[in-house]
Amino acid sequence: MGDATVTTREGPEEAVPHSVAERAGPGLLRRLRTPRRPRLWFEILLIAMSYWTYSLIRNAVPEQRAEALRNADWLWRLEHSLGIAVEESVNHAVNGVTWLIVGMNYYYATLHFVVTIAVLVWLYRRHSGRYAATRLVLFATTGVALVGYYLYPLAPPRLMTNTGFIDTVLAHDTWGSMASGDLKNMSNQYAAMPSMHIGWSVWSGLTIFALARTPWVKVLGLLYPAATLVVIVATANHFWLDAVGGLVCLAFGYGVARLWYGALPYRLPRVVPARTRAVSPGAGARPAPVAAEEENQPVPARTSPGP
Repeated sequence: MGDATVTTREGPEEAVPHSVAERAGPGLLRRLRTPRRPRLWFEILLIAMSYWTYSLIRNAVPEQRAEALRNADWLWRLEHSLGIAVEESVNHAVNGVTWLIVGMNYYYATLHFVVTIAVLVWLYRRHSGRYAATRLVLFATTGVALVGYYLYPLAPPRLMTNTGFIDTVLAHDTWGSMASGDLKNMSNQYAAMPSMHIGWSVWSGLTIFALARTPWVKVLGLLYPAATLVVIVATANHFWLDAVGGLVCLAFGYGVARLWYGALPYRLPRVVPARTRAVSPGAGARPAPVAAEEENQPVPARTSPGP
């Protein structure tokens, strides 16, 4: 018989009756590694519990102020030797434009969460077959970042002594950082390496760029992490090299997802393939597809009879 295809709202796609991960092994492991349609209640609970756990562990890391400041001084000297120590100049230049730095303070405090959650919702609704794998990238990235916070306490530039960095949240009396002002006792101030503002924003940007179909949306996906990099430096919350640490964690996250699912998240089927009902051997009938669980579930197209 000829090769089957499926038709979706967005056009014909090659039929993928089984996930690439199904070849990994038998039984329970194979089922766990097979993309499934996410359940809303479970995802909300999982994300809420994961963020609570992340915040709990991050803030439970001892605030080793002396070591964090020594590490910050060493990193600042390293950037000078590399010729990339321009954070202080950027901080002062942007701080001179009040409306811009105030906007960046609110950007730093809000979009980190808003955009990440929005991308997760979009994946859940439009790319259910890729949702679990892409979510795994985010979770693995965040998990390994916790190890970095524990092993390498680092003060952000705004807390360094004997430098001219400006804490823009305090300077402009804006609500912008859980580590400044009256909120400083609620968050570990010495967990700057790696930067999850960069890890999460690049994850969001790559996901949008890889899966969006509208060109201008793809461009926005690329601009978002670039803008985030400028913001974390201008507000004196991170060094350039903190951003590099965030990228290393993200690469680890993609590696975990690649090993678990057998492919990068964006190469998995867009939607979860329809299940089929079992039929008795020798019944002479094809298995009937189970009704699609979402409105954009692919429907098998008619095929030509084979030889």
